[in-house]
Amino acid sequence: MQKLARALYSAALWTVQPLLRRKLAQRAKSEPLYGEHLPERFGYYSAPAPQALVWIHAVSLGETRAAAVLIEQLRAAVPGICLLLTHGTATGRAEGAKLLRNGDLQAWLPWDTPGAVTRFFDHFQLRLGIIMETELWPNLCMAASSRAVPLVLANARLNEKSMRKAQRLAWLARPAYRTLSQVWAQTQEDAQRLEAVGAQRVSVLGNLKYDATLAQPLLLQGRQWRSQLHSPVILLASTREGEEVLFLQQIQALAQSNIAGAAINNVADSSVKPAVQWLIVPRHPQRFDEVAQMITHAGLTLSRRSQWTDAPQAADVWLGDSLAEMALYYSLADVALLGGSFAPLGGQNLIEAIAAACPVVMGPHTFNFADAAQTAIEQHAAVRVPDVAQGLQIAMHLAADKAQSEAMRAAGVRWLSSSRGAAQRMAHRVVQLLAKPSGH
Repeated sequence: MQKLARALYSAALWTVQPLLRRKLAQRAKSEPLYGEHLPERFGYYSAPAPQALVWIHAVSLGETRAAAVLIEQLRAAVPGICLLLTHGTATGRAEGAKLLRNGDLQAWLPWDTPGAVTRFFDHFQLRLGIIMETELWPNLCMAASSRAVPLVLANARLNEKSMRKAQRLAWLARPAYRTLSQVWAQTQEDAQRLEAVGAQRVSVLGNLKYDATLAQPLLLQGRQWRSQLHSPVILLASTREGEEVLFLQQIQALAQSNIAGAAINNVADSSVKPAVQWLIVPRHPQRFDEVAQMITHAGLTLSRRSQWTDAPQAADVWLGDSLAEMALYYSLADVALLGGSFAPLGGQNLIEAIAAACPVVMGPHTFNFADAAQTAIEQHAAVRVPDVAQGLQIAMHLAADKAQSEAMRAAGVRWLSSSRGAAQRMAHRVVQLLAKPSGH
């Protein structure tokens, strides 16, 4: 039954390959990297590959940044280690390129057809595979198992929604999870859900994102710009489709009623002017132009980060249309509203904001980061609100109430410092796996 199920799955993926090519071509119009190295998507490679590579798959930007923390520890523990980094998105691949050293390679993850994954394993002679967080593909997992390549799911997480989906597709998902040599879960709840869908040898090693360090030049630049401003900056961070419209409607209403000014002036601080400086940073770069149009259509003036030189330009709304600069945006802001949490999308990584000493206001939907979100609230490093309107009200209050926002920053520092250590624990496990004879 399982063989038949996987055969049907493989046939379906083979059939939709033309749609994948069309989608990649469309994405390449706004993100050219999607149009590059296209044969790799189907298991064809031009450059020769050295042997004894440790393979790390980080599908997108967040996973690649988490992988960077682990890679740093691995290089310290295993000098001369050679890595293969694979990705699924342009942002992940661009970020991963920064991590490469002599002897390392980088490629797109192959489309999960039997032919593509066979060519992938034929070309790259792998000692070990490390999949970051959630990205399991059935044929890829079975190919690794048949070739005795140990496969680890690191920094693993699985929310309730994904668990239910995996259970519905148990005929496909359960065999893939069973191939894993080890699973290193972020939390005990993640571990229980992973075991429920078939994972074995599961242990809780923590979340790599607590160990990440932010780029100091970006933090310093953001703080310098903020020190020159007279109005508080409220950041709408990593927004997703559908959220910007909600935010802009509320911003328009606030501007017309001057509620923003009243909220700021309710706090006794004569140095703060009534206006709020809004900053929107969309999660996906292909939506930068779309969000810019939304802002201007809302009758608000716009200044894009890509057009700044020495300092931000005056406008009702700043648009953060750059990559890999979230540390700058968080340090520039007085308060951040967490994108992906005001629509049922699961939220984004709030740890980066708190590491940049930016108080966080999140909406009701944080199931992708449930443990971190709940713990941040319990530790008084973040607050939750039911909707966008209340989110903006709370954000404006925090921006004006320096004592409360400073208390949240201090709470965040304490919380993060007590949560670190996952990178060292995972690197130790990798060393142990590499020490085992091939095939074990």
